[in-house]
Amino acid sequence: MKKICVLALLGLLTSSMVASNLKAKNVIMIIGDGMGPQQVGLLLSYAKQAPNSIIQSRITSFDRILKNGGTLGISMTSAANVLVTDSAASASQLATGKLSGSEMVGLDDKGRVAKSILEIAKEQGKATGLVSDTRLTHATPASFAAHQTHRSLENEIAVDILHNNVDVMFSGGLRHWIPKEANTKDSLIYKELRKMTENTVKIKSKRKDSRNLLNEAKEQGYSLAFNASQLNKMPNDNKALGLFSYSGLPYAIDIKNSKLSTIPSLKDMSKKALKILSKNEKGFFLMIEAGQIDWAGHNNDAGSMLHEMIRINETINYVLDWAKGRDDTLIIVTADHETGGFGFSYAGSNIPKGKKLPNSLFKDKEFRGNFNFGATNILDKLYNQKMSYKNIFKAFDKLDKNKQNAKSLMNIVNNNTDFPITEIQAKRVLSEQINPVYINNHKYLSSKIVPKMYGDDSFFVYQNETRRNILAKVVSQQQLTTWSTGTHTATPVLVYSKGIKNLEKTFGQILHHTDVAKYAIDALKE
Repeated sequence: MKKICVLALLGLLTSSMVASNLKAKNVIMIIGDGMGPQQVGLLLSYAKQAPNSIIQSRITSFDRILKNGGTLGISMTSAANVLVTDSAASASQLATGKLSGSEMVGLDDKGRVAKSILEIAKEQGKATGLVSDTRLTHATPASFAAHQTHRSLENEIAVDILHNNVDVMFSGGLRHWIPKEANTKDSLIYKELRKMTENTVKIKSKRKDSRNLLNEAKEQGYSLAFNASQLNKMPNDNKALGLFSYSGLPYAIDIKNSKLSTIPSLKDMSKKALKILSKNEKGFFLMIEAGQIDWAGHNNDAGSMLHEMIRINETINYVLDWAKGRDDTLIIVTADHETGGFGFSYAGSNIPKGKKLPNSLFKDKEFRGNFNFGATNILDKLYNQKMSYKNIFKAFDKLDKNKQNAKSLMNIVNNNTDFPITEIQAKRVLSEQINPVYINNHKYLSSKIVPKMYGDDSFFVYQNETRRNILAKVVSQQQLTTWSTGTHTATPVLVYSKGIKNLEKTFGQILHHTDVAKYAIDALKE
């Protein structure tokens, strides 16, 4: 009997050791830029409470992860020696497992090159991929495949990424990949690019040199795509570079309402990336970024932010479907930081009228709260927004100068949102904006002008202008939305993990982003 017990114990220990040594053939990291718990909460509220939610099942991708055995953890996002991170430092930490300095790309806090999980995967012979709805050279994707002293060095970052030989790269930002000669419309390269892109992408270069990185990519064996149709026709057994916009891709809300069929969705780019990367028998690492949650947060644009959360939800759902039934894939969903300090709040204005309830306790009295706790149809109204705040003011700025007045702004806002403003409110938006100033070619907001509605403009330094934020403040009582800032916060973010059991459970604790990276790298290492 003792011998049997010993053998059984040894069997359990052996099986436990085998389980603990399991590694992931594939690791998929999905990053919602700016997606704090508040942004996830917005999606959950819309899915479960909006009377006319387009998520008919009322189940989000985040529900699916946790309902089917996934793990939830919390991660601190701070960069080295500071409370609040920017996207470059945070993404560098998620990519490398090393503390990074503010605005550095792929470096540790001492300024040394830090090897990323993507580079480690490539050393193991795995395929690698980067997908983003911002620019390929933007902070988050750059941090996985480039090493530069500052995130603004996007021309140099493009060269780094190309030299890193990433197998699949789908995003925006054509402007950093084409030579300066493309800015001359009668030049041969301009005409070639117009033909190559089928006139679907704005042709303008941000480069200061004559390097044509598209040609260099083709010489390295990359297939190229510049619109949804070309993406779909790409071979699944070849390296792929897709650049689908001049800068970042359009907001999800603007794609939906303008029916920009030439722009592939984040889900479509991810789908194609998985088809190509999964051809590698040794597996792959793929980073997918939903980057414009952050941009909507900077703008305090709740309607656009909801659409960005729906965009990442659709993408995660596809990845979960792809991985269903597999025992070789680890999926990690997190954020680099939270943006905007968003929330719904109850208010002491527009208090709903009382109503009768059938319960005997209310026989002689009405049910009436002392505050406005927010009707659920606010969620439908947010979804019904037709245009991002960015495009609302773009439309305003396109008007003749003599028509750029409060009445015109009021009409544009009221025609494109379900939260109408008055002409007086529109005038406040236009009169209280903060004027930008330039320091060392970087745009900042002037500290000389302090808007009455915010009290301090120092928390809006990343905005080109603050009309969008002031519009958000004007409609906040109708939306019952609150925003604490126009930039990032130090709010810890959520970490969802799903896949191989002994690997996913390591993420179910209080972490720092360097820990998230270390666990992901350890899961991938052979």
